[in-house]
Amino acid sequence: MTREKWQGHIAILMTNVIFGLNTSIAKTLVPEWIHPFALTLVRMSCATLIFWSISLFLPREKVSFKDLTILFFAALFGLIGAQLSFAVALQYSSPVNISLIAAMTPVIVMLMAAVFLKEPITGKKATGVFIGACGALLLILQSTPAGGGSNHTLGTLLCIVNIVTYATYLIITRTISQRYSPVTLMKWMFLFAALVALPLGLDKLDESKIFMTPVLDLNALLRLAYIVIMATGVAYLLVPIALKRIRPTTVSMYNNAQPIIASIVAILIGQDSFTWDKPVAALLVFLGVYLVTQSKSRADIEKQS
Repeated sequence: MTREKWQGHIAILMTNVIFGLNTSIAKTLVPEWIHPFALTLVRMSCATLIFWSISLFLPREKVSFKDLTILFFAALFGLIGAQLSFAVALQYSSPVNISLIAAMTPVIVMLMAAVFLKEPITGKKATGVFIGACGALLLILQSTPAGGGSNHTLGTLLCIVNIVTYATYLIITRTISQRYSPVTLMKWMFLFAALVALPLGLDKLDESKIFMTPVLDLNALLRLAYIVIMATGVAYLLVPIALKRIRPTTVSMYNNAQPIIASIVAILIGQDSFTWDKPVAALLVFLGVYLVTQSKSRADIEKQS
């Protein structure tokens, strides 16, 4: 494996470590402390300020109107669609159920990549996706749901919306991520997302307890800061870095690591115990990642023909 591909794998692994922690952290805030629409607006607006500020210190890249249009739809699917459906799903379902549905992401990405990017569905790739999904399912089905939601059916439907919109985001940004720097991509996508989120979440800010209490709760604000800075700014910055180096299906395979990461954290802080299923699940997930990584891309097949 080349150094560039290693960088891509490290970037997306870090992304899913951040996302794995984010599900549990966000569940403690939504809806008790902040309305999901308000959370989405805060995430998009703060990330816009962060990336436009960073861009002031970097060489300016001119983005064509055609590419701005692609970035608008990327923001619509990957930021507004994915993050809003995730935030609302937290009201109705548990983090365990959300992780369960997230395990389907590689399957959706593999199918979409085959249709839109003409990536072949090889036996090795399909096997890798299946094994990785089995690892995630094993871990989740052996878990005892905690912090359950009020309407798991609606929560499940919203989770499906989340993975479809996120998969669409990975597919449509694959090509454009080759042409621009990650900061350029992020500053435009988050600007578009913030403009769309503004009318949806502005009136909900006043209804959010986190901003209404006479004395601001430092613990709640720190959790919100993690969601804004790490799970929005840093995580989404790492995605195009990964997409520039490895295929969308491989990127999506790391979603199966999220429940494993959440489980490890729970063990470390005493919320869960070490059981046989956890190392087995981890082995299956990373075996799946390996098989997908070793499968042939369209470019590989074209070179051989």
